[in-house]
Amino acid sequence: VQLVESGGGLVQPGGSLRLSCAASGFTFSDYTMSWYRQAPGKERELVATITSTGGSTHYADSVKGRFTISRDNAKNTVYLQMNSLKAEDTAVYYCQRPYPAYWGQGTQVTVSS
Repeated sequence: VQLVESGGGLVQPGGSLRLSCAASGFTFSDYTMSWYRQAPGKERELVATITSTGGSTHYADSVKGRFTISRDNAKNTVYLQMNSLKAEDTAVYYCQRPYPAYWGQGTQVTVSS
């Protein structure tokens, strides 16, 4: 199992980023996938989850209405579109496959002027 995140970077408050997570080594379309984040000095928190078919999504209250999780099962990739970014969104963002849990290496998102 391999999960490789990309798309992080430095963005100004109010800006947007799109994260990608390319999956391999398992049948991607069988699994719910999630994005988590971890800010310095804080615990890792769930940001968003999408079911295997993409038919249902769940968001943390802190990102609801600003972030959108999606997936392309033909490309074995899950995305996180992040709009209206705030300084408090600064964190390392991780892609996760559950049961058992596998994690990517993370991609840094920094929101700063």
